[in-house]
This record gives sequence, C-alpha cells and structure tokens, in this order.
Amino acid sequence: MTDATQKPIIQIQNVSKRFGKVTAVDNVSLDILAGEFFVLLGPSGCGKTTLLRMIAGFELPTEGRILIDGQDVTGVPPNKRPVNMVFQSYAVFPHMSVADNVAYGLKIAGVKGGDVKDRVAEALELVKLGGFETRMPDQMSGGQRQRVALARSLVMRPKVLLLDEPLSALDAKLRAQMQFELADLQDQVGITFVTVTHDQDEALSMASRIAVINKGEVAQLAAPSDLYEYPANRFVADFVGSVNIFEGKLTLDEPDRAAVDCPGLGKVYLNHGVTGPHGADVWVALRPEKMYLHVPGDGKAVRAAAQDAPEGHNFARGTIKGMSYLGDITLYEIKLESGAMIRVSRPNLSRHDQEDFTWDDKVSMHWRADSPVVLLG
Repeated sequence: MTDATQKPIIQIQNVSKRFGKVTAVDNVSLDILAGEFFVLLGPSGCGKTTLLRMIAGFELPTEGRILIDGQDVTGVPPNKRPVNMVFQSYAVFPHMSVADNVAYGLKIAGVKGGDVKDRVAEALELVKLGGFETRMPDQMSGGQRQRVALARSLVMRPKVLLLDEPLSALDAKLRAQMQFELADLQDQVGITFVTVTHDQDEALSMASRIAVINKGEVAQLAAPSDLYEYPANRFVADFVGSVNIFEGKLTLDEPDRAAVDCPGLGKVYLNHGVTGPHGADVWVALRPEKMYLHVPGDGKAVRAAAQDAPEGHNFARGTIKGMSYLGDITLYEIKLESGAMIRVSRPNLSRHDQEDFTWDDKVSMHWRADSPVVLLG
C-alpha cells in the first residue's frame, strides 16, 4: 500500500542508457516509495530490465542519477548498495543445501555462526520452507527453489529487493499462487520490492503501483486499477488487458457529456467531458467485459442502453464469427455491420447459460456511457 506520507526510497533522475547507437532507457525520472511493491511492466526489449540492472548497479547510466535512501549510488558497485536481487533463473547453488544457500551471503559478510543459523531459520520461515534446511535443490520443485532464492536475498535484510521476472519459469497455476504469496511476503517484511515483468496479470495482482515502460520511456505510472480503467494512451490501453480500440472524431465535449463519431463502431456517447478540441482525432477504448451481449430486438436491453447515455443509445449489432470458451468467461469475436471486428466477453455464471450464442448468430450489444475511455494519443 502507498500513501502521501511515504518517502521515496529510490529516486531515478533523468536516467538514460545507451548501448552504442541503441537507446535502451530514455531520460526516465520516477520515485519508488519506501515499503511499496513497485512493478516495471512492459514488452520484451522495452528497457525495463536495463532499468532494474541500473538500480542494482550491474549497469551504469549513460546520463542521470540514481539515489537510494537519499544517497547517490550512481557509480557505487552492486555489493555496496543496500539492495539484493532475485534473478529470473534463481541462481541457486546446486551443490549446496537449502540452509547453506541461504547462509552464503551472511558468511561472505562475516556474520557470526550463531547469528547465521538464527537468521537462516527466520528467512526460511518467512518463505514457508521451515524444515527444508537439509534439502538439496534437485530435490525441490521450481516454486520451492524460487523460495530459496527469496530467502537468500531476504536474509541479508536489504532496504530494497529487486526481482527480475521472478515467476516466469513457473507453470500457470503455481504462478498464480506465487503472485499472492509474494504480495503477502512483501507486506510481512515491509521492505520495498521492485519487480520486472512482461505479464500484465502478474503486475495487476501484486503491485502497489506500476510503471508501464515502452521504448525506454515511462508510458504511464499509476495504481493497478487506475492503469486498467484510465489508460493514458493507446499503448497502455492495448498492452494492459484486452481492449477494443476504434478511431473517431470528437463531436461533442461538455463538462457532463461527450460524443465521438467512430466509423467502425458508430456514435459513442459518454456521461462526462474529455477536455479535447472539437473535431479532434481521438480513439475510443472499450473493454470486452464492459459490454452486454443479447439477442436482437431485446427491448429491455435497448432501454438499458439508453438509460445513462445523455444523447442517445450506446448500441451496436453484428454477427458472431468466433468463440473461445475460457472457463470463467466466453470470449466472442463479432463482425459489426460496419465490417469492423469487436470482442465481447460474458461471464459463465452457470453450467447451462440461458442464452446459447454460437457461430454466425446475429447479436446486439450495448454499453454504459461511463465505460468507454477516450484517448487523445
């Protein structure tokens, strides 16, 4: 959790990193707050891992400064920084027991034997590996080896824990479980976690705040819910979650209402202003789960579409051209009357849905006037 009273533990100030003619990180400035779970999210090659490695000290900035706990560490070597890093591959020593793996950093630092044993036991309890001290890595699952790597970092009591794609090697079910466990662990120990991932669901489930990185720049910095519900631009809207995006022109913009004329979707009405110039080229983003699918001619649905739209109905018709059953939802690919394609999802609330839609069915859909997001860039 974050609040306005928290102070930054990491300050990245106008940091750039170039490898020859390639700019990996481009003039990034951001503050990471003490005690938060901060995620750097972006596609492969966007610069997020380079940024993490500069925080760790494995790469030096071409320009700019990095401060940790108020101290300029831009040129400070990794072993002198108050951070520890959990690598994507875990880097667990295969010839050492769990206890020896976790104790390794303490022994290098000259911590005395009795203290080493106590701190190792404490760290293993934190990651739910109490009693595993004598196990060897090849006797453990991927999730357990990851916990060993976490314990080995936490035992050093760093001010910041850096994690590079920590869940990418796990299967889907274990990855989902570990998302909750990592968030719970961070809350228990209270130190700052900074994680790199390309997985949007992973970021949304764990983070206090997320910085979306694109082409070496911060595309948006926000809390998970704000990032999803109020994306700042097309890249963020498209990268974080599933979304339909339609190009259009802003034809009405007042404090309590707006309208966009989208050739692919039709007229889109909103119950709030968007502060854009009249006639501006804009994009309308509409999440699949924000739409309601029904049979044509459903008077109740038509009335619902009109209920909160200040100027007219948010309503469209089309033909189902594809279906994907995903367990909790069914995702429909629908060809609109304009020829454009749109995705609509419906929750599977019962084993036998009352309305069975299938390929080539004619359908109608509507959405609330507060569901679309108008993007100016």
